[in-house]
Amino acid sequence: MTYGFLDIAMTPSVKSAQAANGSGDHWSISKIDRQFDRFTDTEKQFIAARDSFYMASVGETGWPYVQHRGGPAGFLRVLDDRTLAFADFRGNRQYISVGNLAANDRVALILMDYPNRRRLKIYARAKERELAGDAALAETLSLPGYKARPERAIVLHLEAFDWNCPQHITPRFTEAQIESALAPQRARLEQLEAENAALRQALAAAQGE
Repeated sequence: MTYGFLDIAMTPSVKSAQAANGSGDHWSISKIDRQFDRFTDTEKQFIAARDSFYMASVGETGWPYVQHRGGPAGFLRVLDDRTLAFADFRGNRQYISVGNLAANDRVALILMDYPNRRRLKIYARAKERELAGDAALAETLSLPGYKARPERAIVLHLEAFDWNCPQHITPRFTEAQIESALAPQRARLEQLEAENAALRQALAAAQGE
């Protein structure tokens, strides 16, 4: 059986750590087939709803670098069942991730859904693409109305992914999600206030007769 994500992650030192902590047999004799090397509709819908993710790359010093990427929901696009891409917006101009990818194309992504306590982990190989030389890709990654300036595209070729368990994920909500949840209560409050104002007017009119 294959377990694509762990087939990459389970190095000899990881296996030693599992054995030392009593979980070595669990993974070595696992009969689960979780190759997970192609995105299904479940992953595509999840990815399309995200407005941020974390991406780790590795520098030539051997140190990992984790960067937060954000934008409008859906800015990380699924091009096909094994390819993702996003527009790389101008930031603080350190270009650490860009530089790391030039030397080592391996990346790891974590996509979070805090309200529903879901987490998608992705191993991929990343490649920088100039948007000026690829009109079709530029159109695919365009975000009308978003003011950030894209400097390039980052195309990610999937190696493996996996879903994490929800434990220890603290639910968090965006302003838009809170506003949506409160909308019915606010509408009801406005209705009650209008009814209260009408009753006060009626009472005042009755007392003035």
